Amino acid sequence: MKRKLKYYRLIWLKHDLPAGLSVFLVALPLCLGIALASGAPLYSGLMSGIIGGVLVSLVSGSQLGVSGPAAGLTTLVSAAIISLGDFQTFLLAVIVAGLFQIVLGLLKLGMISNYFPSAVIKGMLAAIGIILISKQIPIALGYDQPDFWTSGFTSLFTQDNLMGNILNLNNHLTRGTIIISVVSLVLLVLLNQKASKKLKIIPIPLLIVIVGVLIHFILSNSAIPFQLKPTQLVSIPENIFDSIVFPDLSQFFSKSEIWKDGILIGLLASLETLLCVEAVDKLDKRNRITPINRELIAQGIGNITCGLLGAIPMTAVVVRGSANVDAGGRTKLSAFTHGVFLLLAVLLLPFLLNKIPYASLAAILLMTGYNLTQPKLYKNILSLGWKQYVPFFITIIFILITDLLIGVVIGLLISLYIIIQNNFKADYKITQTKQHETEIFTIKLNDNVSFLNKVKFRTILDQIPKYSILTIDGNDCSFIDYDILEVISEFANKARERHIEIHLLGIQTVSTTAIH
Repeated sequence: MKRKLKYYRLIWLKHDLPAGLSVFLVALPLCLGIALASGAPLYSGLMSGIIGGVLVSLVSGSQLGVSGPAAGLTTLVSAAIISLGDFQTFLLAVIVAGLFQIVLGLLKLGMISNYFPSAVIKGMLAAIGIILISKQIPIALGYDQPDFWTSGFTSLFTQDNLMGNILNLNNHLTRGTIIISVVSLVLLVLLNQKASKKLKIIPIPLLIVIVGVLIHFILSNSAIPFQLKPTQLVSIPENIFDSIVFPDLSQFFSKSEIWKDGILIGLLASLETLLCVEAVDKLDKRNRITPINRELIAQGIGNITCGLLGAIPMTAVVVRGSANVDAGGRTKLSAFTHGVFLLLAVLLLPFLLNKIPYASLAAILLMTGYNLTQPKLYKNILSLGWKQYVPFFITIIFILITDLLIGVVIGLLISLYIIIQNNFKADYKITQTKQHETEIFTIKLNDNVSFLNKVKFRTILDQIPKYSILTIDGNDCSFIDYDILEVISEFANKARERHIEIHLLGIQTVSTTAIH
């Protein structure tokens, strides 16, 4: 036992401690930025990262995954906070999301992500990227209270919002903020080039924050009137525990929207987590596989804790997981260590966090949004053909003009329609020949013929002309739905009246007598 403890201590000191520190440096600005993008108190993003590191890492079966607030949930979280009226009520929806995830895990439904079409998931993430960018542009320009996106993406283009803000631009923007935003974006673009990544010493998000703090310090001590306003800087309470908002559990059943938003958050968080787990497992050099149902339960426990302690919801996050792998993490202690570092930063260094300009965080999130919806994604989808790009673009459009749930549902329905249309064509093949004056038709049934083909199959049989010969060949078919057999049997009974000679190969007719 002592030898085993010594081994794990050495692994932690040599690998997991430095990896945990590296992930902490990546996570700190992202926790703040995602809370900002979600319209939630900034401490709630840090609290989510702490819970994801300290609690979820211990319950999870993933050795390299790291949990915390995710950019993919920002649109849904901000919309839910607005629709539910306040952050305290929203926390109840976070608890519901956690309960929903635990139920999914207990029912062993971790494979749910495999049933969502790739085009719809990509469309959802692309739409989230577009909305994320739209939210951060006003902050990058220096707006103190940018709120013209609160009614949805399309509200950006209404006369009251767009024209009103353009006409009063000089009253809202700050030149110092624009300088920080431009410098940060230029650095992000340059540092994300392949050649620059080899020179990377510290995590890029942390470097952007440091540069933003330095520019703010220079502007504050210069004669140029480009100083930032206090409202354009991060504001973390000196004692975070005095400012935590707790949910009012007595209101649990007061609004149906709490349960609707909670289940939607739980579903999206689960999808993000399962996709992240799959991605991080592929990066693991030791080929360890994360138990996905246990991961859902761990995330559920984490989100219930987030709701109870005033934090925004979490998922497993690819950026942090890949940073953990790149830094040499070996076990789940690296994720735990990053959570401890976040906790110590909040308790001991809030005065340093309050020097960070919102513009630096906005620049990081603008790049995050761009990565979700970058042009090469659209180019790739277009190259895959209409069966991929139609549901992809429809998902994006309807998320932008309605909301995330409606957009995803419509995207799924379009994908299902395309699948059904393909089944109509794939489950049988029709050939037509002519012998003397008699038309000969052959319908070759493929491997499986389901009830989805019933309407189309009946229409084709009705179009067989009189005085013709029809052969329906089911010899190579492993399954024929009863509904199809019934249609064939009905047609066979009436074929003589239409002077159609019919031959059935490998098909057993059924009784078509109605029973009431």
